[in-house]
Amino acid sequence: MNPANRLRLPIQGILLISLIFLVSGLSLAQEVTEKKPKKERKVSIVPLPAIAGDPTSGLILGIAPAFSWTMGNPETTSMSTAIGLGLVTTKRQLYTSLRSNAFLNDDAYTILTDFRFNINNQPTYGLGTKIWARPWREIPPTEEVNDLQKEMIFFRHVRLYGIVMKRFQDSRFFYGLGYHFDNMFRIDDRSLDLEVSPPELTFHEVYQRERNLPTTAYKQSGLSFNAVYDSRDNVANPYTGKYLYASWRGFAEFLGSTSNSGTLWLEYRDYFSLSKNRPRNILALWTYAWSVTNGEVPYMFLPAVGWDMFARSGRAYTQGRFRGEDVVYSELEWRFPLQKNKERFGGVLFANTSTASSRGEDINLFNHFQMGYGLGLRYMVLPKRRINIALDYGFGIRGESGIFLNVNEMF
Repeated sequence: MNPANRLRLPIQGILLISLIFLVSGLSLAQEVTEKKPKKERKVSIVPLPAIAGDPTSGLILGIAPAFSWTMGNPETTSMSTAIGLGLVTTKRQLYTSLRSNAFLNDDAYTILTDFRFNINNQPTYGLGTKIWARPWREIPPTEEVNDLQKEMIFFRHVRLYGIVMKRFQDSRFFYGLGYHFDNMFRIDDRSLDLEVSPPELTFHEVYQRERNLPTTAYKQSGLSFNAVYDSRDNVANPYTGKYLYASWRGFAEFLGSTSNSGTLWLEYRDYFSLSKNRPRNILALWTYAWSVTNGEVPYMFLPAVGWDMFARSGRAYTQGRFRGEDVVYSELEWRFPLQKNKERFGGVLFANTSTASSRGEDINLFNHFQMGYGLGLRYMVLPKRRINIALDYGFGIRGESGIFLNVNEMF
């Protein structure tokens, strides 16, 4: 399961439960917003409950609330949003996070925050998007499919991110600095067995050994230089505008990092209207490139699909399904209303593609692509703020699939 903002649920028996709790969430949100219909609340809350289950986590219960507010004149100040998460499982796992995108009065500054503490686990499949047998595993080429067996890694993760950017004059361009801290500790590589002969190594173990990096705990701590152009008409559910974001992060040992390294993030989003009369009928495009620019980055901190800030990329797959020193991800989504004259209910069709490199194995970026596709439903629970609750079903390679429950649009 990927518990970050999107909830990846197993297919059998969960769809009905998800729909029941989706309706429950809608009812609660309606109650919050309709108590005082004549006076708009300063902070709107969508208290979305969550329930799921899988063999790794057992029964999963919790809440994923979404918040929206405006910190200034609504005519000149963009809406701020935040999404929380609190989940517990019957196998003693805990997932908590609070992520926000806030705008100060007149959009003078924008502030991004990402705080997490997780007692987590997830499968890993090695680096790159080429599906093949790694040489140290001694798997015959005719048994290539066996290489898809997941290697489970259990770990604890603390994240503290903060970025402050200042608006340039009256433009929609922002620039500024950030601080980024990640701590992965108590790493338990469950597929690793060093007691047998020969030892049964894992992707994580081999990668860390080759770079003389620790295998049970590591940290990243560093500063970032950031620039954003954001002309979206609504952060939570855009109909028009563009979003371009560039961020270079430098991690240094003297700041507490396990190793010196740098990464570059480049992102582009755009929205194309398909109907003058129905602004909700649009094509939405999202693409990002994430690359290691220098130094040695520990395995779990490498660029990976699903590890974007709001964990929205890679629908159809678990978080971290495709990982490498370089990752490029693209997604196209058609969003459309399902009612003739109203905007409450909507639908989406989407397709995405991922490519990742493995420099040590000569797997180059753009040599291999993996696809995902699917469809989903939308319910606009707060029409004035265009806040959606989303339920998507995604399909991937070799039978991988999942249901994804979210608040706000995917991008």
